[in-house]
Amino acid sequence: MRQGPQDVLGNHGTNTIFTVWNFKEGAPIKEAFQRICALVINLNHSAYVRFPDDNASCIMGIGYNAWHLLDLPKPLPKELEEFEPIVGSRYTAVSTKGDLHFHLKGSNSSICYDMAADIAKVLSPAADCAEEVHGFRYWDGRSILGFVDGTENPESNLREYFGLIGDEDEVYKGGSYLFVQKYIHDLAAFKALPVEEQEKVFGRYKDSDVEMTDDIKPQNSHSALANVGDDFKIIRDNLPFGNMSTNEMGTYFIAYASTFNTVKLMLNNMFIGNPPGNYDRLLDFSTAKTGSLFFVPTMDMLDDFSSGDEETISTENHPEAVDTVLPKNDGSLGIGSLK
Repeated sequence: MRQGPQDVLGNHGTNTIFTVWNFKEGAPIKEAFQRICALVINLNHSAYVRFPDDNASCIMGIGYNAWHLLDLPKPLPKELEEFEPIVGSRYTAVSTKGDLHFHLKGSNSSICYDMAADIAKVLSPAADCAEEVHGFRYWDGRSILGFVDGTENPESNLREYFGLIGDEDEVYKGGSYLFVQKYIHDLAAFKALPVEEQEKVFGRYKDSDVEMTDDIKPQNSHSALANVGDDFKIIRDNLPFGNMSTNEMGTYFIAYASTFNTVKLMLNNMFIGNPPGNYDRLLDFSTAKTGSLFFVPTMDMLDDFSSGDEETISTENHPEAVDTVLPKNDGSLGIGSLK
């Protein structure tokens, strides 16, 4: 059966639900994990068949501690680790627990809701949902702060190069590293700034989304520090979220990458500064409340996990694991033939 990566390269859709689950002590986690792997395959297959034009998919990531709790194959993916906080002189990229992460996306919120409900039904006996964020596309891809998000995303075949693990980790080729942070914005403080000052925070012009030239762009602007060079890219699937009653307005930062080192370089620039002390000024208005790293296995790895055949994962036994499938532009998920 020819299967490729999960849908990390596709469009993030206009509606999402992000959830983080943590296993309960003493619960039947291995049984629940096998069932959830089979469910993820089924949900993607169903979405592909029933709603081919909705860009709907379910992406699951596995955390470092969960990998050990579940006795998944060793050695682990080379850069899968427990995320350590990055502490700057003023702000910290916090680390929070996360065993499983689900990124549910589609053009229709109904699909996301149903997928989330199916996942909860399987996982609830063995895990607790620690985080649930409902994201949405805001106007022309802007964050709640009013600036376009994701302008630096790689395009075309470069998405595969920067988003999927390659020959450097043959066993896990076609997988991806996933890092997420939930940011809460101080909208009142940011909106109190004149537009010209807001633009200096981002290093971009608000209306046109054009990046400032280097002689104008402040060295502590977000674009100056978060963009670490054309050779170091990630796939951002960020979406905003908002709750008027609790005044929680923010951005769910979600990065898929072929190497987690690129994400760490970006976070070091933002929180510690480049040079140290020259931190990202956006952090004066955005606070990271969570921070977790996951590995996103390929669909055939999930197939092995669902049947309890974890030990069979290798490039010799699964040559199809390295035969990745690029996302299509016809509304399909680009994840190949599933169960």
